[in-house]
Amino acid sequence: MRPKSVTLDDVARQAGVSYQTVSRVLNQATHVSPNTRSKVEQAMADLNYVPNRVAQQLAGKHSLTLGLATTDLSLHAPSQIAAAIKSKARELGYSIVIAMVDDHSDLACQQAINELLAQRVDGILVNVPLKPTRSQKVVQQCAGTPVLFLDVDPQSAAFSVLFDPKVGAIQGADHLITLGHQQIALICGPKDAISSQLRYQGWLQALNSAKLTPQAVYHGEWDARSGYEATQKLITSHTPFSAILVANDQMALGVLRALHEHHVNVPRQVSVMGYDDTADSAYFQPPLTTVRQNFKLLGEESVSRLIVRLHHTIEPPSETLLLATKLTIRQTTAPFSPENE
Repeated sequence: MRPKSVTLDDVARQAGVSYQTVSRVLNQATHVSPNTRSKVEQAMADLNYVPNRVAQQLAGKHSLTLGLATTDLSLHAPSQIAAAIKSKARELGYSIVIAMVDDHSDLACQQAINELLAQRVDGILVNVPLKPTRSQKVVQQCAGTPVLFLDVDPQSAAFSVLFDPKVGAIQGADHLITLGHQQIALICGPKDAISSQLRYQGWLQALNSAKLTPQAVYHGEWDARSGYEATQKLITSHTPFSAILVANDQMALGVLRALHEHHVNVPRQVSVMGYDDTADSAYFQPPLTTVRQNFKLLGEESVSRLIVRLHHTIEPPSETLLLATKLTIRQTTAPFSPENE
């Protein structure tokens, strides 16, 4: 037999207030005293009261729920972003429903968005790499539901909060060039991921400015195995290189493993530059030099701006907010030395 659900009347009796007062607290009305609000919230906690979101939605009210369509959460960057989004949403009184996109196809993204729309979320955050035409289709798919993107081209017209991949890539490449490296190999992310494409373009721009060309270019997935396999190919090809630019930290972990297996000393013989500054990159062996993206800030800003757009309590924010990247120098990069080749 199913246990009886806790009702608003139960909460009102527990708190010693009226049904209407409990309803006002639930709807975040401003004309409720802090003491009364505290009593009602304590009663809800004591009774383990769960608001009936479906009933609220049928009544035409906000569900106080946001949807997150995201790439694979087994990858470090998306999981850190999701955690930051959930934390900020909870702080602002919202819950998060997550739909994971299994691959980079249009169909997979469309299915994830439909899954979120079916749950009548108030707004949707999309942390999936999308080209401008695809992000426009997502906006059309969502009709009146506001959508904010976290992985699109900064030049697109999409409502977005993101880091500029090209700027971050230039920071990483310029650091290696300043250290005297001229034979630089590139290990990129997926060919169809917009952030991977833009990082690649940034690397090429920096190399071209220094009148250099990449020694080799490999593409893979955003995981350690891809970094490992690309580095194995690079080493066995006998292509000369003194440094490697890697599209993310997780791939860089695989790069370091492959170099270690071939008894290549990092950074004395080869310098390695990551990208992301995920939480564990400082604990790689050696600790990884990388380009920092503040995922906590990204999550906080994306939730805050989407909620502002939902309520129009102030002037709606401009379409794109670009967050700064930062070079984080640790122990996988060193000045080029010919005798160490």
